[in-house]
Amino acid sequence: MIYTDNQLKEKISQMIESFESEVIEFKEARTNYSFNDIGKYFSALSNEANLRGLQEAWLFFGVSDDKRYVGTEFRKQGNLQNLKKEIVNGTNERLTFLEIYELTIEKCRVIAFQIPPAIRGIPTTWQGAAYAREHESICPLPMNKVDLIRSQIGMDWSKEIVEEATIEDLNEDAIRKARELFSKRQSDRKKAQEVLRNLSDIEVLNKAGITIKGKITRTALLLLGKGEAKYFFDGFIPRITWTLYNADNSVKAYEHFDIPMLLAVDKVYSKIRNEKYRYIAGQQTLFPDEVDQYEPELIKEIINNCIAHQDYRLRGKINVEEFEDRLVFINEGDFIPESIEQALEPGYKPPYYRNVFLCNAMVNLYMIDTNSMGIPMMYQIQRDKCFPLPTYDLNTSNRVKVTVYGKILDKNYTQLLRSDVDLNMRTVFLLDQVQKQEIISKENFKELKKQGLVEGRYPNIFVSFKVADIVGQKAAYVRNKGLDDDICKQLIVKALESMGEARKKDLMEVLEKALPEVLSEEQKSKKVSNLLQALKKDGIIEVSGVNRYSKWYVKSK
Repeated sequence: MIYTDNQLKEKISQMIESFESEVIEFKEARTNYSFNDIGKYFSALSNEANLRGLQEAWLFFGVSDDKRYVGTEFRKQGNLQNLKKEIVNGTNERLTFLEIYELTIEKCRVIAFQIPPAIRGIPTTWQGAAYAREHESICPLPMNKVDLIRSQIGMDWSKEIVEEATIEDLNEDAIRKARELFSKRQSDRKKAQEVLRNLSDIEVLNKAGITIKGKITRTALLLLGKGEAKYFFDGFIPRITWTLYNADNSVKAYEHFDIPMLLAVDKVYSKIRNEKYRYIAGQQTLFPDEVDQYEPELIKEIINNCIAHQDYRLRGKINVEEFEDRLVFINEGDFIPESIEQALEPGYKPPYYRNVFLCNAMVNLYMIDTNSMGIPMMYQIQRDKCFPLPTYDLNTSNRVKVTVYGKILDKNYTQLLRSDVDLNMRTVFLLDQVQKQEIISKENFKELKKQGLVEGRYPNIFVSFKVADIVGQKAAYVRNKGLDDDICKQLIVKALESMGEARKKDLMEVLEKALPEVLSEEQKSKKVSNLLQALKKDGIIEVSGVNRYSKWYVKSK
């Protein structure tokens, strides 16, 4: 949960009035505080929050041991939020603060660090060591606490029974839809379908793995619950928020979709503008392809996976953000495969499922599959259209961000896919990163270069002449590689003979079309400087003046 200033001030007041528990720590930190000690407290408080089943722990600066506001000067110069990135380098599982708040209370500056609980089954460590609270001190995490956290591997949030809930708290339309989908699952067993028709709703839900012996689970409420049943989640509302953005990234419209999630998926999809997109993918035709910007199967697969793999303990929501040329999906919880490359490996199986009971229920309702084919299937859909592959941003702790493009980015890449259908998915994935100007590893660069698929000087690489020749894009290759240095030198001399003298920036304009497009402005400037110095060394041109006032001219013979 993210707090407003007023909400947090009230919460701090309540914590001060009660007592300093094992998940709350107050420090004066009047001027500075040890970064290493911050990391130790992060580990200790995170582990204690996990053991108590809490969603957060707190570390406060600017509050004395006797609970008086004294203020703190810690990182007052503006780099406070950098701590989020800095702490990641010392923790396991890339955990970091949920949020860092800077408040003014009783004219004193107070900093509140919101710390997440340790991941289920994995104690949080700092620099390789796990810590715990012991009264007012920090100590190594005792073995009994280590065992308690490690024993959580078998725990499943989605399987827990909600004792007060009954079938009356489930949406009738959602139950009807669930019966229909579960019956469809038995399409090859006619007798099973007949049996299901004669069973009560609760009996069907039991067989579908949504309820347990007639008792309502969190999975049942999440997928089938009535809107008013959301109070069973103790103040947290399972929600999907769709937001439409204008071209300037301002919000144009938005809408929230709460439980039942089984029905919310289609409602969210219906809000997305799925226009027809026309493009010529190959060089062998003048007739354009016309496709939907986004394949319905792909969009629903991503939304369903967000529902299945969300870490509901973090009490966040699923966001679907729609821009003119792309969709962005954001959900809470670490990416279980750790890297997209792992998920694309043939035969990959995840080490565990976050919500096993929920996942099995969604399989029975045709919402997802548990064969780890979801990501490869989405990549194949985009590849078949010759569109950019989905981009997974895993740089933020406890959050996954997926971008799906609704247009082509690089014609070379698009036409390569159309011309060479034998490229394996791993190679397509690497080339996709190149077209998005993302940096790939040197090893992968060498591998692509060996195949003749890319050129350039690492990390500024681009589609090679071999590929450009296949797809008829030699001009793009020349723009990326630039003209030979000898030709650039001739252009400089010709320009100076015509102009008499010129500044470096004037010569850069002359060479604008001759320099590689893949270079940054700074790199182009350095290249022109090198060319000028080479011509000077050869005794062909000379310079007068210094720095920005310098002018170049052809040396008299």
